Amino acid sequence: MKIRVRNTRAPLSFAAAVAVLTFGTINLFAQVDAGAILGTIKDQSGAVIPGVKVTLTNDDTGTIQITATGTTGEYTFAPIKIGVYSVTAEFHGFQRIEHPHVTVDVQRRVAVDFVLPPGEMTQTVSVTSDAPLLQTEDASVGQVIGTRSVNDLPLNGRNFTFLAQLAAGVTQDQQDTRGLGASGSFSANGLRPAQNNYLLDGIDNNVNLVDFLNGTAFVVRPAVDAIEEFKVQTNDYSAEAGRSAGAILNATIKSGTNEFHGDVWEFLRNDKLDAANFFENSGGIAKGEYRQNQFGATFGGPIKKDKTFFFADYEGTRIRQAIPSVNTVPTALERSSGYMNLSELLTQGGTRTDALGRTTALGQVFDPSTTRVVSCGVPDSPTGIAVPCASGVSNGTAIGYAREPFPGNIIPASRLDPNAMKLLNLYPAPNNGGLFNNYAANPVLRNDGNQLDVRVDQNFSEKDSLFGRVSYVNNPQFIPGPFPGIADGGSFAQGDQTAASWNAALSETHSFSSSLLNEARLGFNRIATTRTQPNSGTLGIPAQFGIQGVPQVTDNGGLGSLFISGLTTLGSNQFLPSVEYSNTFQFTDNITKNFGRHSIKAGFEFQSLRFSILQPPSGRGAWSFSGVYSEVPTTTGGNTGLAQMLLTPIPGSVPGAADYVGGADNIQASNIANTDMSRHYEGAYFQDDFKVNSKLTLNLGVRWEYFGQLAERYGAQSNFLPSGSSASSEFLLTKQRCGTPFSPDFYAAAKTDNISVVCSGVSGLGYSQLGNFSPRVGFAYQVLPKLVVRGGYGIFYGGFENSALSLTSKRDASQLRVHFCLRPRVST
Repeated sequence: MKIRVRNTRAPLSFAAAVAVLTFGTINLFAQVDAGAILGTIKDQSGAVIPGVKVTLTNDDTGTIQITATGTTGEYTFAPIKIGVYSVTAEFHGFQRIEHPHVTVDVQRRVAVDFVLPPGEMTQTVSVTSDAPLLQTEDASVGQVIGTRSVNDLPLNGRNFTFLAQLAAGVTQDQQDTRGLGASGSFSANGLRPAQNNYLLDGIDNNVNLVDFLNGTAFVVRPAVDAIEEFKVQTNDYSAEAGRSAGAILNATIKSGTNEFHGDVWEFLRNDKLDAANFFENSGGIAKGEYRQNQFGATFGGPIKKDKTFFFADYEGTRIRQAIPSVNTVPTALERSSGYMNLSELLTQGGTRTDALGRTTALGQVFDPSTTRVVSCGVPDSPTGIAVPCASGVSNGTAIGYAREPFPGNIIPASRLDPNAMKLLNLYPAPNNGGLFNNYAANPVLRNDGNQLDVRVDQNFSEKDSLFGRVSYVNNPQFIPGPFPGIADGGSFAQGDQTAASWNAALSETHSFSSSLLNEARLGFNRIATTRTQPNSGTLGIPAQFGIQGVPQVTDNGGLGSLFISGLTTLGSNQFLPSVEYSNTFQFTDNITKNFGRHSIKAGFEFQSLRFSILQPPSGRGAWSFSGVYSEVPTTTGGNTGLAQMLLTPIPGSVPGAADYVGGADNIQASNIANTDMSRHYEGAYFQDDFKVNSKLTLNLGVRWEYFGQLAERYGAQSNFLPSGSSASSEFLLTKQRCGTPFSPDFYAAAKTDNISVVCSGVSGLGYSQLGNFSPRVGFAYQVLPKLVVRGGYGIFYGGFENSALSLTSKRDASQLRVHFCLRPRVST
């Protein structure tokens, strides 16, 4: 068979469509961590007043913005940083009106209307009524969790993401093998948790690894005291938000102000205040250690008043927690007899019957060197037993197998493998009686976390401002298995674990005029996670037990996995080591134009993602001893795996017996190789928030998204395209790997199955969808002063789920929801 080369090219960039969407403006994207203040100014007769000067002042930093009402009496400040503001309106012939202490939350459009009474501008009237709580300008559904809620509500582990479950339609994550539920993962409106989008200061904060090795769906989780607020949007959000089809959790780090502020904290939990664990009581072991300390501080303030501000925080976590477990190890009699006396296996109860009709106790150990065929009507040579043939079955027909038992389960010393004995001696001695659950362990978990955030804000002038923020988390842990040293016995979730995370943002905002604003933002996040078995750095261990061929390379030290029926697994989990990292570079830019009743936004986002996974299935080998060679043939369940492991395969020892029966019944091994994958993501959108009149607002938008193909840096990938017809199917290889030789058997099998081997020049061996357009339509209608009806329709794409395995984007079903929001009257 020959390898065909296909000269194909990936489709050109969709830049033309992007340019159309953004009206020729390059690289535009919205400030998803900002809000807006808007309103209408009228006189006492109800007539709108154009040309009114409106001044917006940030109460904390003194920053000032000025605009004027248009011909319809409308004004808009958008986007603006979240915070507390004072809004002032002044016009000749009218008194000056001020609305102080207006709070702007993430992604909230706050309506502040004015009615100007006649008078002199030197007269100032302060309106002290609260801003309306009802969301009258936006169709999106979500929940803002402010500083007070974040600080005051109880949080186990001080993880603010658990508060996302306060939002309507949000519930806790289902149980999973990575512990995401324990780190605050959630499901919104029935969608998978992997469809959620985590943002920090508007920058991507998602873990893009397929298996969430670090146990979280986010890269960085700032300390509770560092969070200004966050918002969970679950439905009908605008076209500026994309990437996934679930909820958006958008958190914002605090900024410095014109006053110095700080916090210091220490939270303590201690085993002296706790009851014993159930498994500690049942295992007869002392109450284990549990100590948890979380401590830290925040500090922020001005570097130069009204101009430069800073904020910094640090939190440390120290946890020591006993992990009780009950396990099974070789009994004291088995160990003291040099593993010759396995008579205690006969105490399990129950029986087994072999092909010769002999009944023996469950747990009886049989000699694999006596394994032979049993034929009906023919005397068995070792025993002389002749099993009658069933009706219609000819004499000499094979009906099964038989082997001879070791009397009393005493195995001759000459039959024991010394390397197997050395391995079994790695088990600790039992500390409880009995055949099973005879070893209670209470090793201590170590968790030492450190995290910090530093943010600096600079106001150059009324037209230019900048902020930069860096967040870092380093969280090494040791999650022990039940046994000390290389005996380990741990699962995939146990071992030495590291998780170092970064998230950084740099943003510059320029105001061309009071109604035209541009903001550019750079972002980067990285997570590097490793989990390795005990003694991963100690090479040469397998050879000490006669195990050959295990690659002795970095992180692959220690012992492989030995699955022995009747005993807890010996050695470390076969899927360790696991080394993963994910890097995401992000550039966004947006332009906002406010005129009349329209607030226009258009934008573009680019992300470059790179991630690597090293997770050999059985890099140190995995061996199974189920008892299939040491029990009644074709049966298991007697927990004789240690006997099968101990017995050295030898030539048949009775007439008709097979030679060298025994050893492991299943062996797995793999090479050590990692992936180095990359892909790109692009998104563009256009959004118009149109205030039709004082009661009705329309949110109209469209978004386009491109999820690039997953490409391995060195071409180590393939694809299979079934033809669906009589034409040959295609097995695709990258050009980098077309020179890889295949065995003659491979080519013969491919030819038999009508499969052609094709060299492809397409990056990622596939094509991404170019037509991912997402209309977003919403409305908010204020029926009564305390009743607003909101609804919306949208299409949302979720192309990042399982990004290390899936090569195509996914589209969730269109959403159409109508929400009725009622604000009750409150007596004061």
